[in-house]
Amino acid sequence: MHRPQRSRLSPYRRLFSKLAVHRRSGVTDAALGTLLAFIAGAINAGGFIAIGKYTSHMTGIISAVADDIALGVFGAAGIGVLLFVAFTAGAGCSAILINWGRRNYRARQYAYPLFVEAVLLLGFGAAGLLQPALFVAVAAPLLCFIMGLQNATITKISGARVRTTHVTGMVTDIGIELGKLVYVGRDHGPGRPRVVANLARLSIHGRMVAMFFVGGIVGAIGFGHLGFGFSAPLAALLIGVVSPVILSRR
Repeated sequence: MHRPQRSRLSPYRRLFSKLAVHRRSGVTDAALGTLLAFIAGAINAGGFIAIGKYTSHMTGIISAVADDIALGVFGAAGIGVLLFVAFTAGAGCSAILINWGRRNYRARQYAYPLFVEAVLLLGFGAAGLLQPALFVAVAAPLLCFIMGLQNATITKISGARVRTTHVTGMVTDIGIELGKLVYVGRDHGPGRPRVVANLARLSIHGRMVAMFFVGGIVGAIGFGHLGFGFSAPLAALLIGVVSPVILSRR
């Protein structure tokens, strides 16, 4: 009797096909967070090569706004405020898409904001190639919007355990867990709970910071050589993540 042939997909391809599904696990959260950290690093560093601004971290932008106001450079301060508003709007857009998807197409709720991010990256590349002189004025706010969209999406997916553009927070968590690791076993006794490092959290944040760094190198080289067109392969990665979910008939 002929038996139906089982899927020959490798474990890595099976995991990749499940990165945007609505039923989450620690493995899929960590894998998606790592991939998005790579993309965030590429956009942040590559965006600086393309338009001369970092767009993923609001700490530096808000500090720059404060400096510009103190120095009386109100035009530059206004640009910083615009970048802050764009990042916030991107985060809000992610929440709207996920909550709408949860009510209407639950299985695709996390795929929608990632798909929108891919479309915006393609638009960023196309507009930059076709109309570079006109596009420069809106390029930085658009990248900030994309970064806010991505950061809020992984925050919602992981239950606020992972944030891909907030490297300061990840490095802080790494320092906390390393401190626990060094401290373990000391002052342990009755009424003194043992201090235990969360090695899983340390590993996840360590990998994400490393991938943000690697993404930064790749993005800087890619945007440096290909210009705005390098956003296309980054968008393709996101489309590869969401297409198994969006195209599924289940």
